[in-house]
Amino acid sequence: MLQALRVPRNGAVGVAVGVAIAVLAYLARVFELLGPFAGTREYPGLGPEGWFLILAFVLATSTALLVASVLTVVEAVRLARRL
Repeated sequence: MLQALRVPRNGAVGVAVGVAIAVLAYLARVFELLGPFAGTREYPGLGPEGWFLILAFVLATSTALLVASVLTVVEAVRLARRL
C-alpha cells in the first residue's frame, strides 16, 4: 500500500521542499535580505541566529509533513478513481 501511494517519494519531495523553504526563510531573516527587523527583542542563550535556526527546523519539518501528506492524498484519490 505504501508503494502504491508512493509514500517514500512523497516524503523525499516533502523534505526537499521543506528544507528549501526553511533555508530561504532563515537566510532572509538572518542576513536581513528583506530589510532590517524593526522590533527589539532579547534572545537569551542562543542569540537571534540560534533561535531562528530552531524556527527554521520547525518550518522545515512541518512543511515536509504537509507536502508529503498532500501528495499522498492526491495519489490516493488518483488510485481510487481508477478503480
